[in-house]
Amino acid sequence: MEIADTTTLLTGGASGLGQATARRLVEGGGRVVIADLPMSSGADLAKELGAAATFVAADVTEPEQIEAALDVVAEVGELRAVVHTAGSGRAQRIVDREGNPANVDWFRQIVELNLIGSFNVLRLAAARMARLEPVGEERGVVVMTASIAAFDGQIGQASYSASKAGVVGMTLVAARDLASRGIRVCTIAPGLFDTPLLGRMDEEKKAALGAQVPHPHRLGQPDEYGRLAVQIIENPMLNGETIRLDGALRMAPR
Repeated sequence: MEIADTTTLLTGGASGLGQATARRLVEGGGRVVIADLPMSSGADLAKELGAAATFVAADVTEPEQIEAALDVVAEVGELRAVVHTAGSGRAQRIVDREGNPANVDWFRQIVELNLIGSFNVLRLAAARMARLEPVGEERGVVVMTASIAAFDGQIGQASYSASKAGVVGMTLVAARDLASRGIRVCTIAPGLFDTPLLGRMDEEKKAALGAQVPHPHRLGQPDEYGRLAVQIIENPMLNGETIRLDGALRMAPR
């Protein structure tokens, strides 16, 4: 899929990994629809990026809001790519220091956002793509976002790791399921990246985190995620794969 003149839906696209991907796509001649929460900076980003970018307020867990976002995409151009970066985490031990069990509602909320939100975007976007005429040998591509926590989650990350492991587990199945429709599905599993999730952390602590990465010896930059997302969109043989983007990092228990 060529980036030039291609329309991409970016969920969670107002900041961090999604924002960097939006910039890459626009620089490559593509059009982007940035879907994020109403209180996000998505409208400001779209204004900055110019005519090639549009913002729509949407919660990825709400089917009606994603359908509305896809309607906006249809007004901009044919939906050929989705980069889904919306997600969050919350740390809690299964049993805390006082012996209390974890809050199951917190667990449910993270799974709802990270896993069910991913499936919601995937299913609704794929249904739209399936109606399109193929471009060459494919109709579209969906790039989802997991985390290396899916493979080596740390203490307190039960909900986050479980939700991201679900995204990883869904990837090959989705690619096989949608193969007859000419739709590819891949997932990126980032390691430690310098995103707004680390925004409250001081530079010394960020440097200490980056020092854990074997090579390069630093935190990942959002643009490095964006570059990989663009490569997945452009390379037709990338399908059904979860790609770790982590500098060979394997997380310790804590």
